[in-house]
Amino acid sequence: MPPMPDVIFDTMVISNFAKAGQLALLRKIYSANACCSGFVVAEVLRGWRQGHPDLEPLVQSLADGWPQQLNLTTPAERQLYMRISVSLGDGESSCLALAAERGYVFACDDRLARSEAARLEIPLTGTVGILIKAVRIGLIDLKKANAVLKRMIDAGFYAPMQRISKEMVGVISEPAKTKR
Repeated sequence: MPPMPDVIFDTMVISNFAKAGQLALLRKIYSANACCSGFVVAEVLRGWRQGHPDLEPLVQSLADGWPQQLNLTTPAERQLYMRISVSLGDGESSCLALAAERGYVFACDDRLARSEAARLEIPLTGTVGILIKAVRIGLIDLKKANAVLKRMIDAGFYAPMQRISKEMVGVISEPAKTKR
């Protein structure tokens, strides 16, 4: 049986790392404890088929089983998904439902989805938070994190900032996983 995931990725976060050529970095941080929903897999495949060749390594990684693909299986997960999918996309809604019911950290950059996660008291991280975590745990230095962030922005990521500062690396942290 695979290890229990700690984090569930929305399409944009995982795509940001793929488009910047940094999927390996993301996989180092969350080697055995990451998942996404089947809806996220479908969104990634659709993007790749629609002409985003930079998603090909992610498509291959998903085919190889990383991150682990999860589906809505309980009535509570399906009900929450249906309720929040009125205002959010399928990827965000399914990931939120899984995170809420299973106690995962939700990795998302979408403002509306993050607001819903906060309302549901789901721990959050995002692309920038994951880059900061990579610096904190010594996988990359701050200069490399900023180079990766710039590549992500150049590839279309609407980042909340242009640079990660030393102070941010010392202040911002990914929330602890909460038990439900």
